[in-house]
Amino acid sequence: MNLSYKKPLVTIVSVNYNQPEVTCEMLASLREITYPNIEILIVDNGSPSKAPDIIKEKYPEVELILSEKNLGFAGGNNIALKQAKGEYVLLLNNDTEVKPDFLDSMVALMESDEKIGIVSSKILYFYEDNVIQYAGTSPMNPITSRGRHYGNKETDKGQFDQVTETFYPHGACMMIRKSVLEELGLLYEGYFLYYEEYDFTERVRKAGHKIYFQPNSAILHKESISTGKNSTLKTYYMNRNRLLFLRRNVQGLTFYLAMAYFFLVSIPKNTIKYLFNKAHLSAMYRGIAWNFQNHNVHQNHSV
Repeated sequence: MNLSYKKPLVTIVSVNYNQPEVTCEMLASLREITYPNIEILIVDNGSPSKAPDIIKEKYPEVELILSEKNLGFAGGNNIALKQAKGEYVLLLNNDTEVKPDFLDSMVALMESDEKIGIVSSKILYFYEDNVIQYAGTSPMNPITSRGRHYGNKETDKGQFDQVTETFYPHGACMMIRKSVLEELGLLYEGYFLYYEEYDFTERVRKAGHKIYFQPNSAILHKESISTGKNSTLKTYYMNRNRLLFLRRNVQGLTFYLAMAYFFLVSIPKNTIKYLFNKAHLSAMYRGIAWNFQNHNVHQNHSV
């Protein structure tokens, strides 16, 4: 790719929660990147037991922002987004490591079309050899609220190496045009964990901006280190926020069809799935109950 374009400032934002060693591994990989114009903001999201001091000690070039409490994914990122100086802002999970040239092609794609609001890179599983986690997504079915990540669990043989418009980015590595944030506002903090990037992308798309997948950029994702791959916390928030997402983003007849599918198909199916796992079954129903207890939560796209 021709890299003769100007090199605007990119603000890289990441949230640390009780994982300073993991965050330092990400920062070590960022020290090796070829893109020359970055600032790095790390938000410590109220870590309860592991002080983040080692981050600043090992990486003095990083700005470490301390939050007094855990504000979730959106809340933690929003602290840094308010301070970001870059023309582009990259939200990067702390449980990732990047390829040296991952940023160049993302910026080049942004620079090529001012209508592009978000770009995500190709994401590979860290602990598997050349296996894809994300290579763009299909459209989400508005009734089932289900879509799929292209390439997931496939060996990367270059089958997704075409720059393409996509339906959703991946929150683990998501570059946002700063002017889009200024136009639409920050991430909605009501989710706490999961679905934040989907909600924000709905606002971006409805405002007329494009979302792209850039396969020439690649990162490695350690995946679900904070919550655990099979944790009850994840079960709680995935069910809670799936319903909240529908309430905020689906209207009219489609909304009622989506509710019918959720309560008549998804809940019975997952009840059977968790029938012999009381902890996950309880987490699922608590997530659903939250929506009834918070029925007056904003159902528009306010931050």
